[in-house]
Amino acid sequence: MNSQYEKLMRHVEKTEAIKAALTLFGWDTETLAPPAAVEFTSRVMGTLSSCYREAVMEDEVKELIAALCEHKDLSAGQAAVVRKMKKERENLEKIPPKEYREFCELQARATTVWAKVKRQGDYESFAPVLEKILDYCRRFAGYRKKEGQSLYDAMLDEYEESFTKEVLDPFFASLKKEIVPLLKQVTKKNGTIDRGPLHASFDVNRQKEFNRYLAGYLGFDAQRGVMAESEHPFTTSLHNHDVRITNHYYENRLDSAIFSVIHEAGHGIYEMNVDDALTLTPAGGGASCGMHESQSRLMENMIGRSPAFWTPLYPKLKETFPDQLSDVTLDSFVRMINKAEPGLIRTQADELTYCLHVMIRYEIEKELIDGDLGVKELPQVWNRKYEEYLGIRPQNDTEGVLQDVHWSQGSIGYFPSYALGNAFAAQICHAMEQEIDVEGALLKGEMSVITDWLREKVHRFGQMKTSRELLRDITGEDFNPRYYLDYLIRKYTKVYAL
Repeated sequence: MNSQYEKLMRHVEKTEAIKAALTLFGWDTETLAPPAAVEFTSRVMGTLSSCYREAVMEDEVKELIAALCEHKDLSAGQAAVVRKMKKERENLEKIPPKEYREFCELQARATTVWAKVKRQGDYESFAPVLEKILDYCRRFAGYRKKEGQSLYDAMLDEYEESFTKEVLDPFFASLKKEIVPLLKQVTKKNGTIDRGPLHASFDVNRQKEFNRYLAGYLGFDAQRGVMAESEHPFTTSLHNHDVRITNHYYENRLDSAIFSVIHEAGHGIYEMNVDDALTLTPAGGGASCGMHESQSRLMENMIGRSPAFWTPLYPKLKETFPDQLSDVTLDSFVRMINKAEPGLIRTQADELTYCLHVMIRYEIEKELIDGDLGVKELPQVWNRKYEEYLGIRPQNDTEGVLQDVHWSQGSIGYFPSYALGNAFAAQICHAMEQEIDVEGALLKGEMSVITDWLREKVHRFGQMKTSRELLRDITGEDFNPRYYLDYLIRKYTKVYAL
């Protein structure tokens, strides 16, 4: 191994250890930590964040990165580590240390504040916190942005490299043009699918039992992963041998927790399959937020809502809830879980309406960052857009503007990656179906056939490749949202016999 790379890796070991500690505190804050812990714990996280910044900013790190960027003998994985470390250093170098620490502490507090006000529907108490978060995000984007780059494009680049407003605007315009009219056709025939049986009373402990089984069935390794509960389901990892997912349970929404666990397991399996040589390095996570989302949405929807997936699984679900599902056939169940119906909650949205939820957030974020929308007016604009695109209006802020955790975390520019993830998933799934018998594997309950293909084509590379490079290598073409639009049109035309 290159001696300079070995020296850099000693620094990387330190920075990654601090990141792992911060990840663990973040996990604990959202799952098990007592409510009164937040103020003191946020200070601990602020100190650790400062230590992380100092470790990245050490003079020797800068010298080693500069030297290694000139080397031609690095492996693809080593070059990716150097490239990611260089970008991280350049970003942190532009942010004043005091502001960086203050923002990290604010993030730690704001998530807990958000969870409390969401339960109470108290947006007014959250607005001042959100105003501070937005101020920091604008400032940090201003420090990072390149000449001629907009603030929002600088934010987008943190989550999905090279996907600017110039790419996203026509993507969302095509969704609006083709999906909104399709949704109107579908809504007229919604009476043909009754989801009532899924809203019966389902014991939460038995739901947990089934979902633990389901996670293992999908390939989530219980020796390297754990499941917990949180207000908002999420996935995080310390490294590829410690991956953590959460769920949220509703007694009268059987499908909610089922599809949350399929979704989060998709994320978790991606993290578990990153190559050992990359884990615990800056290149050790998923390629991008959008590519990560593609793996969860592929599992949740293209795999998890298919008849073939449930053919071997449904008897187990009926055995878990014999009274509630005794009269529900497999065909009826599959139609229920594929019903498209405008709703208020993004995380519970069906495939057809999901990206309309994301589009609303994308439009709002652009207005917030450009200064065309103030924090105080946010709930009214949110409600108006829901009425315009989905034909429904939130009755309170809990089911409206307070429903997502992301803005409390300072994740401005993150939401578009959810829509891109769906489009990536459709493009990747199409390529996968050309190479392996996906339906045949699902009918036999052989999930490993699918996860092995995904590991080989996507997961093992970590951040060695960008999402666009992965798409080109897997599918032979650049990002092409036509696969996603055609998939939705084809599927819902069939489900509703349009």
